[in-house]
Amino acid sequence: MWDLAYIRTHQGVVTKTLKARRLHTETANAPAPTPQVDELDILEKKILAMDVERRALLTEVEKLKAQRNAVSKEIGKMKDEAARAAKIAEQKGVGDQISVLDEKVRKVDSDLETVLSGIPNMLDERVPDGNGDSENPVIRTVGEPKKLPFTPKPHWDLGTSLGIINFEQGVKLTGSRFYVLHGAGARLQRALIAWMLDLHTRKQGYNEVYTPFMVKGETVYGAGQLPKFKDNLYKDHEEDLWMVPTAEVPVTNLHRDEILDAASLPRRYAAYTPCFRREKMAAGRDVRGIKRGHQFDKVEMYTFSLPEESDNELERMRQDAEETCAVLGLTYRVKQLCSGDVGFCARMTYDIEVWAPGQDEWLEVSSVSNCGDFQARRANLKFRREAGAKPEFLHTLNGSGLGLPRTMIAVMENYQQADGSIVVPEVLHPWMGGIDVIR
Repeated sequence: MWDLAYIRTHQGVVTKTLKARRLHTETANAPAPTPQVDELDILEKKILAMDVERRALLTEVEKLKAQRNAVSKEIGKMKDEAARAAKIAEQKGVGDQISVLDEKVRKVDSDLETVLSGIPNMLDERVPDGNGDSENPVIRTVGEPKKLPFTPKPHWDLGTSLGIINFEQGVKLTGSRFYVLHGAGARLQRALIAWMLDLHTRKQGYNEVYTPFMVKGETVYGAGQLPKFKDNLYKDHEEDLWMVPTAEVPVTNLHRDEILDAASLPRRYAAYTPCFRREKMAAGRDVRGIKRGHQFDKVEMYTFSLPEESDNELERMRQDAEETCAVLGLTYRVKQLCSGDVGFCARMTYDIEVWAPGQDEWLEVSSVSNCGDFQARRANLKFRREAGAKPEFLHTLNGSGLGLPRTMIAVMENYQQADGSIVVPEVLHPWMGGIDVIR
């Protein structure tokens, strides 16, 4: 969360970012949000106005407290009991005024924290300007979209015909947008997760961690998911426990309230978790099959970095995500997110998409982001360059490595055969228990 000092001294930067991110207001007659940027309303009418009010209140409180202290000393020296009693009675009113003002300060502080926690990260100057995902530039495409010598099936037809995906059972157990994997399908997903974790830890230098799938509210806040995405998260209403929307949330907080040695950075972690998100989904092709759901699996890459090294770490993590796609033999492309599509916590993001011939579309399987010190400020993540040096906020980065089930969709659709079977990529054979072809 940005502090008031930063907002005061960087008004131009903050206003520029809010405008570039396309913060908008909704008008009564518009069917969709219109690009009326209300960043000046957020800055001037809320944050800066409340800041002025807070400082005025504090000045008044301090003045009254100084007055009370001075009079208390005066009372201590008074000999006349009647005059002393009168003075004490007079000061009681001052104490009441101080209590009222202190409560007003607490209220303004609370309101300020609410507004400040809704201000997104500042954008990297290299982020291209744009309105949304349709304007994200493609940096490069690796490989050619596969043209199969037969009409390819989408994964929902492949999976049901092979008996490895059962949508009816998912609906029966939970509801729409859930499914059950059977046999080789369940094995394939498990193989992908195990293989990706081994690739990240054995070759790419990440340290595997297994974290809780439910975390405290302060943990979700530290990762920047609260209060912004409160309505998209699942919560245990009897406890302050939230189901993780991504492993990024618990991993961000591994070193919360700690001061790390600079020599120990970067610290790179890889973690598997199921992910739980409340998403509003419209009917249609975009949500058919297992492409989108309220529960999905993901392997996450995460880095705690020195500030001056975070740009290099971003490129390194992007390369690691690309390698994961390449070793699986998938055609992929890299896009840089434009200003209107960069996530709340990120200052710069790459998306990696793989080609799915059955659906005839590109599927995002990884987003790799540099969050700068945005999460570090919220979770109090610091490092010290040398003994006795002042602690500094470190930088955090995260990236999918990769997300399921879209990676599984791409494997199924790219490795399908004319007879409806699926050849298992060779790199996954050690985890498939002798299943080379799913029939």
